Amino acid sequence: MLELTVTNPEMTMALGRQLAPGLRAQDVILLDGDLGAGKTTFTKGLAAGLGIKRNVKSPTFTIIREYQGGRLPLYHMDVYRLEDGSGDELGLEEYFNGDGVNVIEWSQFIADELPAHYLRIVFKRDDDAGETQRTLTFEPHGDHFAHLVAQLEASHHE
Repeated sequence: MLELTVTNPEMTMALGRQLAPGLRAQDVILLDGDLGAGKTTFTKGLAAGLGIKRNVKSPTFTIIREYQGGRLPLYHMDVYRLEDGSGDELGLEEYFNGDGVNVIEWSQFIADELPAHYLRIVFKRDDDAGETQRTLTFEPHGDHFAHLVAQLEASHHE
C-alpha cells in the first residue's frame, strides 16, 4: 500500500501519467472516494499517459466512455448509477477481458463482479489542509499492480 499527498490537480494528473506506461490490456483500476476528490482528473492524466488526445469527461450520465487512439483503449466507467442493479447488463466481463485499460469509479457497486487482480486508488479530500489537497492511497491486488505501485513509490522517494 502506498499513500501519496497531492496539493493540486496537476499533481493528480501527473500520477495518472506516471502510472500509464506500465499498464496493459485487461488492467482494472478502481477509483473510489468523495465527489470532487480528483478521480476524473486522475483519469485525464492516465489517458494522456496512454497517448489519448481526446478530452476525458466524467462518465456520470453515460456510465461508460470509451477513448481510442492511444497505446491502449481506455474504458472509463462510473457505476454509481448501478447501486440498485448490477453490472451484468453492461457486459463488464467483456471489458475486463478485452483490449483496453478499465477505470472504474464507485466500484463498491459492482464488488461481486471485479476480477481477482486490480489496483484500487482511494481519493480522500483533506479539506483541513487546503481546498485542493488530497491523499491518494494505492492498494494493489496481484503481483502486476504491486510492481506498478512499487515503481510509483520509488519515483516519489528520489
